[in-house]
Amino acid sequence: MKTLILMHDREEDAGTIETYLNERQTDIHTVRFYEGDHLPNDALDFDTVVSMGGPMNVYEEDEYPFLVEETSFLAQCFEERLPVLGICLGAQLMAKAAGAKVTKAPEEETGWYTVSLTEEGQHDPFFSGLPQSFTVFQLHGDTFEIPHEGTLLATSSACRNQAFRISNSLALQFHLEVQAAKLAIWLIRHNLREDVLKTYQEIREELDKNAWKLCDNFFGELVISQ
Repeated sequence: MKTLILMHDREEDAGTIETYLNERQTDIHTVRFYEGDHLPNDALDFDTVVSMGGPMNVYEEDEYPFLVEETSFLAQCFEERLPVLGICLGAQLMAKAAGAKVTKAPEEETGWYTVSLTEEGQHDPFFSGLPQSFTVFQLHGDTFEIPHEGTLLATSSACRNQAFRISNSLALQFHLEVQAAKLAIWLIRHNLREDVLKTYQEIREELDKNAWKLCDNFFGELVISQ
């Protein structure tokens, strides 16, 4: 399997997702927009695409021109039914590529939160084997509307739209892939609470288990064969 990982910022790596793909001996190609990389000409050179997070907003295209390039690329992926997994900014870019609005959220979510699956989410293969409610890490001030052809799969009390499916692609506003090294950097960079790392150590086993299961669901034959 060949997977394309899109990175918008040095500190927003794929974490547990990349660990999973390496253990599955996946051929990974990484585009690092912050280093001036460009997208490949043909999305169909890959089996899956993963779009990661970043500190920018989807509408800051003048400052970050690669956002225009990526939005068009993701729209092409949808047309070609190439599975896309979007995390945080990546999820917002997916929404925009599918014609939905991305705006300021009612309130920022920063730190550990609980998200809950909708009725559709509880029966969706992407979340098979995950609990109805689980803990995730949040670091965002924007939110996306659900695309016309999308299905809301998860919510939180602070920000309603947390995950959606569009065809064989999955957008997650939250982070399940976080690891200790990334959190330690975010703690300083975003002035997070000191207990962020302590909580991570307490829930790490659960967090990794849920991330691993979601990766199984997304990268498994159920998705690839669609």
